[in-house]
Order: sequence, then structure tokens, then C-alpha cells
Amino acid sequence: METVQFIQTTPEALAELISIGLKSQLENFGKNLQISEEDVLLTRKEACDFLKIDSSTLWHWTNKGKIKAYGIANRRYYKKNELIDCLKPLNK
Repeated sequence: METVQFIQTTPEALAELISIGLKSQLENFGKNLQISEEDVLLTRKEACDFLKIDSSTLWHWTNKGKIKAYGIANRRYYKKNELIDCLKPLNK
């Protein structure tokens, strides 16, 4: 095991060095994590709010296969990026 000695270092300076190192590590961790907003799972209510539709419409679209739902037990979730992909441009 290595021994580290801090000679002529005040507790405040040591705390500042630790703070700077920790901040740097957290920034690197955040950059590597990079979860995009589209990867988020939405509940039924959140999906309805996002698409500005009624829950019955969401149910019909899911049953017709227009939107894909994912489930755990009795809960249903929708991927935000898949909801965006389901939107089609209108021809004018």
C-alpha cells in the first residue's frame, strides 16, 4: 500500500484539491453516461400528454399496432423515440 504525505498543505487547500478532482470525475462520468431524452420510457398518462390525445385513442392505436407498448406486470410503457417515429408528415 502506498503512503501519501501532504507537507505544508493546509486542510483548506487539501479540500479544494479533492473538490476539483471530484468535480472533474463527475463531469467525465456525465459525458460518458449521455442518456438522450428520446430513450425515456413514458407511462400511459405521460404518452397521452406528450401526444395530446385521450387515453382511449392511445389504447386504439396500440391495439391497431400503430404504437408499440412495453409492459411490466400490469403496467404499460411507451418509448418516447418510437412515439416520435410514428408521427408522419401530412401532405398539403
